[in-house]
Amino acid sequence: MGRDPDSIPPIPLRDRVAHADQLIARFDAAWNASQNIQATSYATRKGVYLEFECAAGYDVKVQSLEYLPADIRLLNVRTRSEEGREIQLATVYVPKEKSRHFLKKIEAYRDKNTVSLDPAKVKPRNQLLVTSIEDIRVAVLKSFWTDDETKIPQREPRWVEVWLSSDSPKDITKFRTVVSGLGIHERETSSVLIFPERSVLLLNANQEQLLRLLLVSDQLAELRAARETCSYFYEVDNQEQAEWVEDLMKRVTFDDPSNVSVCILDNGINSGHPMISPVLSTDDLHTVKAEWGKEDHHRFGHGTSMAGISIFGDVQEAVDSNTTINVRHRLESAKILPPSGQSNPIELWGDMTAQGIFRAEVQAPYRRRVICMAVAADDTRDQGRPTSWSAMLDKLASGYDDETRRLILVSAGNIIDPLEWANYPISNSTNDVYDPAQSWNALTIGAYTNKIQISNPQLVGYNPIAQAGTLSPTSTTSISWSSRLWPIKPEIVLEGGNIATTPGGLAEEIDDLLVLSTHHKYTNKHFTLFGQTSAATAQASHLAANIYAEYPNLWPETVRGLLVHSARWTEAMKAQVPPSSGKGGYRNLLRSCGYGVPQLDIALHCLRNRLTLVSEAQLQPFKKKETTSGYGTNELHFYELPWPHEELQQLGGLEVQLRITLSYFIEPGPGEKGWKDRYRYASHGLRFDLNEPSESKEDFHKRVNAQARSEDEGSPDTSSPSSHWLLGQQRDVGSIHSDIWTGTAADLASSNFIAIRPSAGWWRERHTIGRWNRPARYALIVSIETPPINVDIYTQVASLITTPTATPVEIEIEI
Repeated sequence: MGRDPDSIPPIPLRDRVAHADQLIARFDAAWNASQNIQATSYATRKGVYLEFECAAGYDVKVQSLEYLPADIRLLNVRTRSEEGREIQLATVYVPKEKSRHFLKKIEAYRDKNTVSLDPAKVKPRNQLLVTSIEDIRVAVLKSFWTDDETKIPQREPRWVEVWLSSDSPKDITKFRTVVSGLGIHERETSSVLIFPERSVLLLNANQEQLLRLLLVSDQLAELRAARETCSYFYEVDNQEQAEWVEDLMKRVTFDDPSNVSVCILDNGINSGHPMISPVLSTDDLHTVKAEWGKEDHHRFGHGTSMAGISIFGDVQEAVDSNTTINVRHRLESAKILPPSGQSNPIELWGDMTAQGIFRAEVQAPYRRRVICMAVAADDTRDQGRPTSWSAMLDKLASGYDDETRRLILVSAGNIIDPLEWANYPISNSTNDVYDPAQSWNALTIGAYTNKIQISNPQLVGYNPIAQAGTLSPTSTTSISWSSRLWPIKPEIVLEGGNIATTPGGLAEEIDDLLVLSTHHKYTNKHFTLFGQTSAATAQASHLAANIYAEYPNLWPETVRGLLVHSARWTEAMKAQVPPSSGKGGYRNLLRSCGYGVPQLDIALHCLRNRLTLVSEAQLQPFKKKETTSGYGTNELHFYELPWPHEELQQLGGLEVQLRITLSYFIEPGPGEKGWKDRYRYASHGLRFDLNEPSESKEDFHKRVNAQARSEDEGSPDTSSPSSHWLLGQQRDVGSIHSDIWTGTAADLASSNFIAIRPSAGWWRERHTIGRWNRPARYALIVSIETPPINVDIYTQVASLITTPTATPVEIEIEI
């Protein structure tokens, strides 16, 4: 989108003839070397594996490396970093009888030109592909290893995921015959995972066996280290579990004292667990009612399971690694649920939530606190409409009563009926997020999964329902809600485990596809299995706490914004959007997976990256009109982005992305009569806009002012968003908005003005309540994402920022 189809990305400058002759020589050498290896060994392959290396900072046009009619297959694409620049590597399979395929492409580049009536558009044939290639060589074992290279087996066999370049049963059977002939052991209890054009098996092999496999098989595509499923750690006896915990805790360091906490609102936490006790003081154990006690009363230890993941994130990764782990936050527990057999009246749910939070705040009022709640009401679903419970979360987050803004994370809620699991993924779209996850200000967490490996020998014939990288079968969504009224929920997704199908076609929760955490009765077991949106919410609290620990002065609105800004859809998620569907195709993706999976390294580096700009500011949205009756827009904020114009212009047609996230808290409309629609429920709204490449600063100001006048006149802006935006008006719901602008670097050079403007809310419409002159805080996050380039625009931007990133400009609206 937004790219000139005739533009081409930057390519290395080459001496055409010399470069072609060099690549031909390198190809011949690689081909001959492969033939010699096969001639002097027992190799029986019918083709050759080659590795193509691209020039540093450039991409190989990978689609041109594959030609399936000739069985020339692109197997994998990897990257390595060299002197701060990425080098792309591609492994390709070429049948022996097709040895001339790439030679013809290179020779055509050297000797022939494209045909065009415009002389300026005449260029060498295959230019994008050939100029980007730096070297061609025989593929070796590392050419197939797409995991951490330190995990490549040496003398001792290790379990390895072997990815084949085919999903054909015939090819799988043929490969298994080869494996058996080499004496390599396959894990018999594991099902073969089948994906489009790929299948995955588990082999127990050492390096020598993998090298032999490389010589005799034509089906290899990738090799990865196989991980034990979390059930391994759960199933060993408690003595061995204790040894794993002891090893972990020797590698853990704690920030002491830490002023950052995760406050878990749940059934209580058993703080004696050795993985929990270092960060959970008895002073930080709270309960709403003294007679409930403070310990975890849940029969499966829900609160204690939340605690382990909130501390360590991926508990299995922490236990199974040998690296040092720094825990930078502490825990707090606020018990808001009574023991089994008792229940809170529905009208008290919001009050119990508030009481739990207040008890933690009274004990430690100055902590930077992440409030984490995976408690929901599955019998109260309102199609996105607020309830007293969700409104209480909005009220607490906004600081309506006490001016204390709060970061609240809440689970989306779970699909718990196995019959619904079996109807995946349709069931996700028909099961709404649970109350209070429709809260505007709380960050709602859904579940996706990468759990696809089944190793239990008693589960032969079981298969994972969801593919890796897709929505978990247990995660609820807001697909059925009105897209124009209610927020996008969930906003982000994290690992929540998977569900399996039995040989009889039923759906079942199994240990291998769950998440590892801490057991509430550690004298019996140190580890337990956990999952669904509860596990995902605990992981999100771990990420948020790490952001706070790194940047303790950030507003809650900003931390929430960074989690969304850092989120990315997986390739499997994006594959669900038809290429021809346009902006509308993203609706269901947004309302099921939110903005994707948050990346902690991106969130943490956002404020270090010189191409990410963050502004925390406030404006007063409304004022009393002086010349006429009523209340209208008061302030707009304009930002001039410090882009390096000359450098971006020089990059010309290079496609770049600009990501903008706007995060703020609304105050909930008082009384049920204010909850019929978003304009009555939310105190105010904020919107962002960017000037078009051809739009001057003055024209942009006029356009935004006109949009603000339309709001004053009761006509919300319905103008068509720029084609550069991925989501457009779909982003303008709720109180956090994020979108991606795509265009050329030259276009971005002149799209350097951002406007923040108010939209209608009850502060203005119900001015008799007396809050029409309230200020509204917001966090604005802006970042440029580019492919690898030679021009250092990071330094150019840094040199332009000698004062704060952007200064809001107050603009009077003429009515």
